[in-house]
Amino acid sequence: MITFEQVSVQYADTASPAIAGLDLTVPEGELCLLVGPSGSGKSTLLGTVNGLVPHFTGGTLHGRVTVDGRDTRTHRPRDLADLVGTVGQDPLAHFVTDTVEDELAYGMESLGLAPDVMRRRVEETLDLLGLADLRDRALTSLSGGQQQRVAIGSVLTVHPRVLVLDEPTSALDPGAAEEVLAVLQRLVHDLGTTVLLAEHRLERVVQYADRVLLLPGAGGPPVLGDPAEVMAHSPVHPPVVALGRAAGWSPLPLSVRDARRRAAPLRERLAGRTPPSPAAAPGEVLAEAARLVVRRGPTAALRGADLDLRAGRITALMGRNGAGKSTLMGSLVGLHAPAGGTVRVGGLVPHKARPQELIRRIGLVPQDPRDLLCTESVGAECASADRDAGAPAGTCRALVTGLLPSLDDDRHPRDLSEGQRLILALAVVLTAKPPVILLDEPTRGLDYAAKARLVTVLRELAAAGHAVLLATHDVELAAELAHRTVVLAEGEVVAEGPTAEVVTASPVFAPQVAKVLAPGPWLTVGQVRAELDGPA
Repeated sequence: MITFEQVSVQYADTASPAIAGLDLTVPEGELCLLVGPSGSGKSTLLGTVNGLVPHFTGGTLHGRVTVDGRDTRTHRPRDLADLVGTVGQDPLAHFVTDTVEDELAYGMESLGLAPDVMRRRVEETLDLLGLADLRDRALTSLSGGQQQRVAIGSVLTVHPRVLVLDEPTSALDPGAAEEVLAVLQRLVHDLGTTVLLAEHRLERVVQYADRVLLLPGAGGPPVLGDPAEVMAHSPVHPPVVALGRAAGWSPLPLSVRDARRRAAPLRERLAGRTPPSPAAAPGEVLAEAARLVVRRGPTAALRGADLDLRAGRITALMGRNGAGKSTLMGSLVGLHAPAGGTVRVGGLVPHKARPQELIRRIGLVPQDPRDLLCTESVGAECASADRDAGAPAGTCRALVTGLLPSLDDDRHPRDLSEGQRLILALAVVLTAKPPVILLDEPTRGLDYAAKARLVTVLRELAAAGHAVLLATHDVELAAELAHRTVVLAEGEVVAEGPTAEVVTASPVFAPQVAKVLAPGPWLTVGQVRAELDGPA
């Protein structure tokens, strides 16, 4: 279905090609998972399939890419629209209408499908992706995860033979991600759809892949093969694979089910032992919400929510898409006036405080980091952040380099990937070193190496006395980093306590290691590896 013949892509402003020497075939009815570190060329490779590379993104394409016999060098994206459906990292960039139902119908209208066909497919897609209750909602009123599901649905209604997806589950809660992946698997198995998917959260998707294509970056050759074989050598791999490596299992497991079947001896070895507690010493309350009620139009987004953020403590805020996580964070930085209850940050009432005062007390990295970026280059953003924070020149740039060393000063923020923009926005906020730091989906678009660097930075901030709040669907991040976890549902706090207690009590929010080694208290591969390497 998709054939790459000695494909290379070279951009004018780079010294080395984004991808080089790619020669492979993806057959019909196969789910091929594309993995590799940030900057290894995954998005570029996906762009060669739908014609965006080189027709819209620039660069020089060498070699030949064909999709069902159509050469992407001579077929522009509009010529492939009936054959290839594409969902990128940023769902808002895809929307052309105002409401959910209109967006699902738009692609079919463009292809001239009959009204009765369009109506049937819209209803099918609403049910498939759990969007029926949102059909009349404005797209701008949806959460990031809900927008992602609509973007996927708008592609599925056209019934393309090839689906190209760039991090389709990055903004989804665990339950919604499983639903989307189940739909993709059904399309592959039942309809013969060919799916080419790039994703950093491999713990969600690797078990569904028929084959894995590894782009190792740094000039290394692409590797295509069986998922277990590729994962055995891949520099990026999910926790269940890392656990298998640490335990010496062969072949490596790709799913929690496979790992549990192998883990009985490991569970016996770890029986009676407990990992060190990550609990932080209680610090002073730096920000708090008490019985907070917030309305977004006619909808009550928060219903009596309570939260306190203490110095030196990292808190994870979890819950399904639309539960109120972003609204709670917005209330803490003054974006929403409470309809009931109170919010205080360092003695200030956020929605009444002067911005100049508030930004030195609390900083927010939003889901869409472009909201914080307003200059023409990475270097200019860093210099502006230093001036605004009164920090020494180079402070912001040093933070960027520590998190993502390959990010050049002359890159324009609009040309960065979702993960790269997030790193830049995070560095801009951290430059002022506010006592309270809020991050909304901070690992969206980050590979495992960048996430590990982020974990280090946030631990250092907590150790220095900052209060950190993470709104996240990344259960592995919460298990690795958070001292406490708060779970929201329908705008209410339904669970709150030490992370180990909260996440292990829920199969939805439990990390892979906890599921494999249950009922033991282990959450991360690092904990297990430290125990295995330590004294018997």
